[in-house]
Amino acid sequence: MFPDISKIISLLKENPEIINNIKRGIERETLRITTKGSISKNIHPKELGQPLTHKWITTDFAESLLEFITPANNNIKYNLAFLKDLHRYTALNLKNERMWPLSIPCFIKNNDSIKIAQYGSSNLGRFKTIYREGLKNRYGALMQLISGIHYNFSLPVEFWKIKQFSNNIIYKKEEISENYLHLIRNYYRFGWIISYLFGASPMIWKSFIKNKNIKKYFYKEKDFFYYFPYATSLRISDFGYTNNFQKKLNIKFNNLDNYISSVKKALCNLSPNFKKLGIKKNDKYIQLNANILQIENELYTQIRPKQTIKHNELQLQALLKRGIEYIEVRTLDINPFSSIGINETQASFIELFLVWCALADEPKIENKELNYYNQNWNRIILEGKKPKQIININNKQKPLITVCKQLINNLIDIAKIFDISYNTDIYQSTCFKIIEMIKDPRLTYSSLILNEILEKGINKFGLELSEKYFKQLTKEPYEVITKKQFEIAKIKSIKKQLKIEKNENKTFEEYLNIYSSRLNS
Repeated sequence: MFPDISKIISLLKENPEIINNIKRGIERETLRITTKGSISKNIHPKELGQPLTHKWITTDFAESLLEFITPANNNIKYNLAFLKDLHRYTALNLKNERMWPLSIPCFIKNNDSIKIAQYGSSNLGRFKTIYREGLKNRYGALMQLISGIHYNFSLPVEFWKIKQFSNNIIYKKEEISENYLHLIRNYYRFGWIISYLFGASPMIWKSFIKNKNIKKYFYKEKDFFYYFPYATSLRISDFGYTNNFQKKLNIKFNNLDNYISSVKKALCNLSPNFKKLGIKKNDKYIQLNANILQIENELYTQIRPKQTIKHNELQLQALLKRGIEYIEVRTLDINPFSSIGINETQASFIELFLVWCALADEPKIENKELNYYNQNWNRIILEGKKPKQIININNKQKPLITVCKQLINNLIDIAKIFDISYNTDIYQSTCFKIIEMIKDPRLTYSSLILNEILEKGINKFGLELSEKYFKQLTKEPYEVITKKQFEIAKIKSIKKQLKIEKNENKTFEEYLNIYSSRLNS
């Protein structure tokens, strides 16, 4: 069932220092709420700086939806401490507000209380706001408030050389990109295990479910939320943060050129549904364009290939010029049992799993295989904890628990190398914790969360945790960022936005035309 990676593992054991050069970064979204548990109607706090230009603290879809971004680093503990400092600083500057600890937002009675994120008067700022206006008009504002964790991960060139048994002094971008695509394909094949273990959204508000015929399949509770007893992550299901139009794109990640051309096609081709919306209403933009995707960020996939953007280029241009630099895992729900939405066990497991994905063989994906993979994901996120659940592996039905156990056994050998490299025991310890979760699905995050929510309701559970974490965070000292550094970052963000606005010399229509021309270059 699983390919033999023992030869490569042996080489990694001889060169454990390679693991030290792995880089990771974390992005966490969280909704600002009032002390009574409703969405904040206040603008982004000025004390945090300008979200357009701040390097660590910004906003996502709405003014009230914070996003924290850690820089890339070669140590998990540093990244988590950095992320916690961002939470500490924010908590100290929120005054009478709190940070919501769940992926599914607090109860929102009126959509008018959701204010689209604002980024100032520059063309770039207007572009970002109108893009979000388009998301609201295309999919609804509620869906855009569903929050998650994005885990960015890159492997050093030396790792790829060992994997390929290569001594090339220069390892080309094409070779590196091919290896990252190999990792991505394996993630599509087995990445559902992350949702099975760490999915934290087995419930959803009644207002998210538009199809009345579907509602009858849910269990429902008196305070307007529905749930599936065996679900793991409704956040990434068709009821949550998804786009059914995009499923027809059939992006397979078999080679970089095909990936780029597939995304580019979606960026350039009109959508009949979005064309009906129009571009403007009463002379005001309601979306950037009527294409299948307004911009690249609108592509909702479990995992994305990424390259650092330079000089206002598009992500696709950056990938075409310099290949894949890192990958972005997008299927991790907010962990409500952590004040920062993620813990060391999750981070270390993700890294072991991604390294395994990079090492294990994975052939090119055709339509038939893609359908199997999508079916597996749907099965896990909707009913993954169902007793005697099965999964499709190599077109054969296998017991889920058997597949998970075999996968973890593969990860233990990798964990030993990680622990040697970092002089720790957290990676092997993580594997043993995961084994217990696989043996007993009641230990999975979705089970623990559902128990709490059925007892207290979503808002009470979320509000209790948000208050608990607020008190913790405001009492703790900073670990890796100083108060002075936060102040400098804030001032820099303010000055940078003012400079962008001051130097603006094009109309917004000219700016949009330049964006469109870059798509065709």
